[in-house]
Amino acid sequence: MDKIKEYIEKYDTIIIHGHVRPDGDCIGSQYGLYYLIKENYPNKKVYITGESSDYVAFIGRPELVSEELFKGALSICVDCATAERLSDKRYNLAEEYIKIDHHIPVEDYGAYQYVDTKAPACAQIIAELYLKNKDKWVLTKEAATALYVGILTDTSRFKFETVTSQTFKVAAELVDKGVDLGYLDNQLSVETLENLKLRGYVLSNFKITENGFAYITLTREEIERFGVSDEDAAAQVSTISSIGFCPVWAILLEYSKEEIRIRLRSRGPIINKLAEEYEGGGHAKASGAKLRNWSLLAEFVNKADKLVKEYKESLN
Repeated sequence: MDKIKEYIEKYDTIIIHGHVRPDGDCIGSQYGLYYLIKENYPNKKVYITGESSDYVAFIGRPELVSEELFKGALSICVDCATAERLSDKRYNLAEEYIKIDHHIPVEDYGAYQYVDTKAPACAQIIAELYLKNKDKWVLTKEAATALYVGILTDTSRFKFETVTSQTFKVAAELVDKGVDLGYLDNQLSVETLENLKLRGYVLSNFKITENGFAYITLTREEIERFGVSDEDAAAQVSTISSIGFCPVWAILLEYSKEEIRIRLRSRGPIINKLAEEYEGGGHAKASGAKLRNWSLLAEFVNKADKLVKEYKESLN
């Protein structure tokens, strides 16, 4: 973390990048780091670039920055294991670029990589960067709120087994900086009528394989019929997360005829290796993958079912 601080202090212009289809942790990490740098280095020019997320738009909405800003700048890429998944791929136009992440390492990119796979959220790493420099740095309510949202959403409200006592210690520090828990609950818990209708559809149409792999498919037509965003549709993966017989579950979303995105989750089996077979990866029990077309669905389902079977047999 001393090295991250060195890079921050070295450059007058800093551009913070996130991944495509950003989630709460991505946006929270970007804005948390942005506010942290702005408050403690007021003479630096700091920008956030990339895509936005409707779900956490109350934190902020990144916009693509102009190309001229990259000259002589530092790009900091957060919450993204591979450069290919960065939403603004102009990071290499900067003088230097570094990576801060918590996913299983797939690709080393940048002049420096800080990767902590034990951290349940990238936002926790950014918060720990502040704690490392707590005697000299100030953490504003805005920064604390963004980082808390990142941790809260990427741990599904502190439910995942990757959460440790350190996570709660970090969260407590953030709350002490003024995080309004009631406000955040209102922002993150309210659902639209369209989302509720989609949830009902998911509950009525998900499938379970012989050994206990649960999944739901949503075509482009179905997503548009319900009038929800791709982000909201993908969030429905949690709708089928509590089926006792099914330790692995997934939602498959058709973004185009050539791209079907998979959100794959687990309560036991290691799933990132399966995801890597389908142009994906991630955490041991929370990964993403991709199918080129629906003809590959049966193959993927069979492999997931086999994975569940082997896991259950290992428990006997």
